[in-house]
Amino acid sequence: MRILVTGGAGFLGSHLCDRLLAEGHEVICLDNFFTGRKTNIAHLLNHPGFELVRHDVIDPFKFEVDQIYNLACPASPPHYQFNPIKTTKTSVMGAINCLGLAKRVKARVFQASTSEVYGDPHVHPQPESYWGHVNPIGRRSCYDEGKRCAETLFFDYHRENKVDIRVVRIFNTYGPRMHPNDGRVVSNFIVQALRGEDITLYGDGTQTRSFCYVSDLIEGFLRLMAQTETVGPVNIGNPGEFTMRELAELTLKLVGGKSKIVHRPLPSDDPKQRQPDITLARKVLGWEPKVSLEQGLQHTIAYFRTQL
Repeated sequence: MRILVTGGAGFLGSHLCDRLLAEGHEVICLDNFFTGRKTNIAHLLNHPGFELVRHDVIDPFKFEVDQIYNLACPASPPHYQFNPIKTTKTSVMGAINCLGLAKRVKARVFQASTSEVYGDPHVHPQPESYWGHVNPIGRRSCYDEGKRCAETLFFDYHRENKVDIRVVRIFNTYGPRMHPNDGRVVSNFIVQALRGEDITLYGDGTQTRSFCYVSDLIEGFLRLMAQTETVGPVNIGNPGEFTMRELAELTLKLVGGKSKIVHRPLPSDDPKQRQPDITLARKVLGWEPKVSLEQGLQHTIAYFRTQL
């Protein structure tokens, strides 16, 4: 197939491009390089099936494709809060442009949504049926509400125009090609430990997250696009739950060195718990994560050693 990947030079997008090319597809990678990096896809530039287009999803685009994966949007708080209006426009206008293209060329279109649509959840773990507990006017709202609106658009295009959609809700994902300064907890802890700096733990460190290794996540993407039983949304993430303190201690153990853990105040609207209910993914996709946190961290630490 001929497949368009928006945000294809980003952390997740570049791994998706790798996988699609390995399976014999042609890939058009669309990216404006706000958070995507050419180093992530440099190894693909000479691949005969790969095409790189520098473009912003806010502006319309036309391609003849069979499938579209919409991954374009800054996904870490420092990046999406840098220009919050642009973040919302990327989610909303990017969704409209992808859906418009899918409607014209009759392509199946995939939306990379997020566990952030659940906000700071009152239901734990979070099933797809949960509508969330979200602040619409907070510092994180540009991302949370942008992604919620994108889901609305996908389902309205599906109902009104019969567009063939798939929607995934991504939970915390990590692995090689994460941006060293993206402000996410895994990269923060690894970079601080490798530099011999103290590891910054916000709050008391009891808040929890679930960490999915990137190769497991991409496998979930492909399985969702390949099946016809559900359009989604489907949670894709690792149901193993860890406190921030456990993650910090494991990172220190694997990196070594003399870094200590120091505490800072908890940022506003920071969720206390985040864990996917993956019952639907298991049932419909036959999917569950395979890579343990320790294995995944070892691969990620090895990557960051080459970057710093």
